[in-house]
Amino acid sequence: MLAAAALAGAGGAIVAGKYSGDRAATETVVRDYILANPEILPEAMRRLQAKESGKAVAANRDAIVEPFPGAIAGNPNGDVSVVAYLDYACGFCRASLPAITGLIAGDPNVRIVYRELPILSPDSRSAAEWALAAALQNKFKPFHDALYASGRVDEASIQQAAATAGLDIAAARTAIQSPQVVGEIERNLKTAGTLGFTGTPSWVVGDQVLSGAQTLPALQTAVADARKAKSTPAT
Repeated sequence: MLAAAALAGAGGAIVAGKYSGDRAATETVVRDYILANPEILPEAMRRLQAKESGKAVAANRDAIVEPFPGAIAGNPNGDVSVVAYLDYACGFCRASLPAITGLIAGDPNVRIVYRELPILSPDSRSAAEWALAAALQNKFKPFHDALYASGRVDEASIQQAAATAGLDIAAARTAIQSPQVVGEIERNLKTAGTLGFTGTPSWVVGDQVLSGAQTLPALQTAVADARKAKSTPAT
């Protein structure tokens, strides 16, 4: 029936509606159509998944787009938010950094919201805590860039990034144990589970959920789609 639901999302509801009085007949029509046209299934499933993801994003909008203080880049009042869920131990996250930089440089109305999603190692969690502590000192980006530039995540690289960013180390050590920092990470983990994220990087742009490393053109397309959706009246 999942396939039937996907077909309905791709336009099959018209067929199903015609036979709504007879469920068995409807299922037969749907099955026969799918067997005759199997190429529609991937697109139908993508549309269904996008629809379900959009619902989940809408239901958790505030937890997704409202940034942790200081963990933001680009235009803070931008019309589209690109929310990046990252892990400092993630090579694909590191590979996506040029795309984020390029997007900010080329689009004065985009807002980047950084979300810590430490899922790969215990050191990932420590790095996330220190990144949020840096954000509270308005030094998120220097710490973020320094740690990714190190090419590794361990206690030594975290402390070196903190020093490079010019953190007040004593204040940061207090902050990483604070309810504000711990709560942010736990909320991100919960939201990621709700949205069905299976790894990092994961992204939310408008109502779209993206997975994996993204190129600059891919992010630009997602932003353009989000702007178009905002300007299109709901039906």
